[in-house]
Amino acid sequence: MFALRLAALVAATLATGLIAGVFYAYAISVMPALNRTDDRTVIDVMQKINVVIINPWFMLGFLGTVGFTLLAAALHLGKEHRTTLIWLGVALALNVIAFAVTSGLNVPLNDQLAAAGDPAQIGDLAKVRADFESAWVRWNILRAILHTLAFLVLTGALFVAGIQHGRTQAAGSVGAQQVSQQQRMPSVGPQAAGQPYRAPIMAQQYGFGHTGAQPTSAHTA
Repeated sequence: MFALRLAALVAATLATGLIAGVFYAYAISVMPALNRTDDRTVIDVMQKINVVIINPWFMLGFLGTVGFTLLAAALHLGKEHRTTLIWLGVALALNVIAFAVTSGLNVPLNDQLAAAGDPAQIGDLAKVRADFESAWVRWNILRAILHTLAFLVLTGALFVAGIQHGRTQAAGSVGAQQVSQQQRMPSVGPQAAGQPYRAPIMAQQYGFGHTGAQPTSAHTA
């Protein structure tokens, strides 16, 4: 079970980190570069990016930010995993908010840009660009920050989960050693449980070994 919990937590951390990296790359390179180009180039490039980015690899990571984090949280239900679950809850909230920003703000802007049509046929390129670029960049920075924070929290969750598992293993090892030591201890009573009583050898020699036996003298009369 620990392996399954760990796999879900690693998947959530990896997916969140990858998506945070994608949006970070937009924020520090793609959009600043496009900002230096003309209106037609901005519209044309972003229309093409919005088409090619809808692929299995991106969608696995994007949906995984919420899906894998939710799975990891579900697998950590229980009081023995409470600390890790708190970290996962915070990460899940951050990823859900970032997911909502993308779905509710960036995607509608992408659809609006696609609806503008072929850049060669657009009458007012400057207006289409103005309606898209500044708002899209703003929301992209926000979602990049949120996913980055979620990635950091998930990294902390991994660390905490490792510590908790180590403590559990150590406690179990100590308990097993104590049980083993108790099982190896010899019986200290006059007789072991379930074993017939045997009188000490000296007592047997002088006739004290059996119930009702009388002591005998070393010399007969």
